[in-house]
Amino acid sequence: MPEAIKVEVPYGGTVTSLIYPALRSEPHTVGSGQRGARSGSQVTIILGHGAGANQTSRFMVEFAEGLAARGCNAATFNFPYTEHGRKIPDPAQKLEACWRAVIEAIASHAGLANAKLIIGGKSMGGRIASQMAAAGSQGARGLVFLGYPLHPPGRPEKLRAEHLSRIGLPMLFVQGSRDTFGTPDELRPIIESLRPQPLLHVIDGGDHSFKVPKKGPLSQTQVYESVLDEVARWSAEIVAGI
Repeated sequence: MPEAIKVEVPYGGTVTSLIYPALRSEPHTVGSGQRGARSGSQVTIILGHGAGANQTSRFMVEFAEGLAARGCNAATFNFPYTEHGRKIPDPAQKLEACWRAVIEAIASHAGLANAKLIIGGKSMGGRIASQMAAAGSQGARGLVFLGYPLHPPGRPEKLRAEHLSRIGLPMLFVQGSRDTFGTPDELRPIIESLRPQPLLHVIDGGDHSFKVPKKGPLSQTQVYESVLDEVARWSAEIVAGI
């Protein structure tokens, strides 16, 4: 089971963060619950959840467990609104302040203090991480986006990309080919202008949550495993290159 810690956040109160220590085991079926001996890791990946579900959603748990199984420390957390059972996201300033508090708590946690830090998350969680990083890296060495919400569905003119050029860190975008929040084709011209050059990993047939048609060439489990393999591989390269 992951370790739960309480993180004090600005504006009062606390949020819960779950820490999944890296395990010494071979990659396995996502969310299968297999466990191995604990192993020190050079990287900790903190993932923020999307707007519609908290850190205990199936997607977040499967990805945190899958990264831990692949030798990465993983951590998730609730934003204040989900911690208290509300459905409407907090203002951006409050979300960013929560992110900063979580980073500080995870970076100073026993056993994780010497690991390199990568931040990001699913949809809104990743976007808020990018906004925060654009204002200052907070010690992060890279960012990973699991479905970047480039624009609201049906509003391609309302881009959320202007700040990306101010990040200046390695970035990995994992994007479904039929993501209504922004397709890979919409992302490419933006990514090509960024330095260092981000990596775009496309999920053929995937939607905003990487769901693929049941009759596709890969099962949903295989799709998730391929994404986890790519995130772990990319993270290892980032750490090795620092």
